[in-house]
Amino acid sequence: MALLEAENLRRCFGGLVALDQVSFQVLPGQIKAVIGPNGAGKTTLFNLISGLLKPDAGRLWFQGRPVHGLKPYQIARRGVARTFQNPSLFFRLSVAENVMAGRHGRTRWEFLGCGLRLPGQAHEERQIQQAAAAHLESLGLLGLAEAPAGALAFGQRRMVELARALAAEPVLLLLDEPASGLNTKEKEDLGNLIRRIRDRGITILLVEHDMTLVMDLCDEILVLHNGVPIAEGSPAAIQNDPKVIRVYLGGEFQHAAPGQKP
Repeated sequence: MALLEAENLRRCFGGLVALDQVSFQVLPGQIKAVIGPNGAGKTTLFNLISGLLKPDAGRLWFQGRPVHGLKPYQIARRGVARTFQNPSLFFRLSVAENVMAGRHGRTRWEFLGCGLRLPGQAHEERQIQQAAAAHLESLGLLGLAEAPAGALAFGQRRMVELARALAAEPVLLLLDEPASGLNTKEKEDLGNLIRRIRDRGITILLVEHDMTLVMDLCDEILVLHNGVPIAEGSPAAIQNDPKVIRVYLGGEFQHAAPGQKP
């Protein structure tokens, strides 16, 4: 059964149709990419999946249950976490505090219990701190735990945001242009990291413009153009699809043999 399923999604902004008739599935354990030119509707699609936007038409299911009418926090509690094109952190908080914020949807104690510092709340807070430290350590960021997030370099901010998303214990992780702003070595490290995350049982759906990374990393690719799906399949099939080459990939992939990576 599909982990995530979209059926005929449509979203308009005034007279602009950002997405139209978008249907696809993400299977458990997949690394799947959504690619396409700027303005293709990729981030709009992520905003629909995560609940930041509501579809004008169409339906979304996650783990067999409808989620297209839910609020972002409700979808997050179901097991969907995401990152953004531009890392969205609390710059005045420490790196550790930012990652701890990712556990908010998994906490049991409400405002009153926190204010009174009841014994159970203190124990839960220690667990949150320990979990945040573990995620930072797994990404090589533990040494920055007490640093203010606003003082970090761009690539470090992106990794902190990823650690925060992982702290939510997602079943499905949405990565919006995770390689943006990274150099070649950092992109290689990112690919290895994404594979390790998948090996932990987390399914990944990503938007990415770096085609070398996408073709090397992903099991399946969905291509959008002007808000409409034009192709879906394996990396080998996508990089040799004449329509995809014409509207997006260009000559770099035009003569690739089936199964050959760019």
